[in-house]
Amino acid sequence: MSKTRIAVAGAGMIGRRHIEEIVSGAGTALSAIVDPAPNTAELARQYGVQHLRSIEELLAQDRPDGIVLATPNALHVAQAMQCIEAALPVLVEKPLATTLADGERLVRAAETAKALVLVGHHRRHSPILHAAVEIVASGVLGPLVGVIGSAVFYKPDSDGYYDAPYEWRRRIGGGPILLNMIHEIGNLRAMVGEIAAVQAFTSNATRQFEVEDTVAINFRFHNGTLGTFLLSDTAASPKSWEQTSLENKAYASYEDQDAYVILGTNGSLGVPTMRMHLYTQPSARSWHKPFDVQQRNVERADPLARQIAHFAAVIRGETRPLVTARDGLQNLRVTDAIERAAATGATVEIRID
Repeated sequence: MSKTRIAVAGAGMIGRRHIEEIVSGAGTALSAIVDPAPNTAELARQYGVQHLRSIEELLAQDRPDGIVLATPNALHVAQAMQCIEAALPVLVEKPLATTLADGERLVRAAETAKALVLVGHHRRHSPILHAAVEIVASGVLGPLVGVIGSAVFYKPDSDGYYDAPYEWRRRIGGGPILLNMIHEIGNLRAMVGEIAAVQAFTSNATRQFEVEDTVAINFRFHNGTLGTFLLSDTAASPKSWEQTSLENKAYASYEDQDAYVILGTNGSLGVPTMRMHLYTQPSARSWHKPFDVQQRNVERADPLARQIAHFAAVIRGETRPLVTARDGLQNLRVTDAIERAAATGATVEIRID
């Protein structure tokens, strides 16, 4: 079987990760790198592919089977529209758009054209997340009551993360709600269900940037489950997905810690340790009674690699997209609601299509 040829637009940090996964994938081949930056030409030479400056050039010179858009957020919608018009399957990095209006416009265009548009919420391809979804769906925890989540970590001040050309991370729209929380929303929706309303407080007391550094969030899910979540990029703590899942070797890992605890009437599940505390006799449930403690072994695999393999399978018509444009839009709606709730102090209801 010939390899599925995929181009990558955007040769920044996440774009290079996609390039690595395409090149190393058994069924994929890198067709071109699209980026107007002159230094991208050397990267393209290293991989033995064309360096093109625009999607127009790509479509005119060597149309691939699909393309990954790993470009700046503000370009996602316009470039995805180009791909839709050209009937070119596209994987758009998160967030789908920078505004809800643009995200809704893109979803309408994709669905009208029946285009193949996937969104890069890569954790949905994690075998850990798949196992958690399966355990919750099995009913072993009983009806869900709540979820406690955290993404608390320390982004270093000394490695240029907030310096030129990345000063935008100090300003509104560059904080952890849009950059990090949007991943957690995808996890929560997969494990617990659709989010119906949010409340939130934000603080910038530690870094004193224009943008938030810490956020406390309350969730009400459509199925009646309630949740709390603490988000901070200035907290010295291992309780985040990156530091507990062991999926990305770039982070220090703590496999005894959880980022989530999902609570039911019959037991609870820690994720990603997959520890379960269950009542073996639900009729005798009581805080005086001991739990049966179980732990499920799960595969640890790079979800970015699985996402590229999935994208190729979608292009070949072997499966349907796991994270559609509409899924990406719903994640964006929740992060937008969190920002509005923090700004107004109100409970913000969330539209669910």
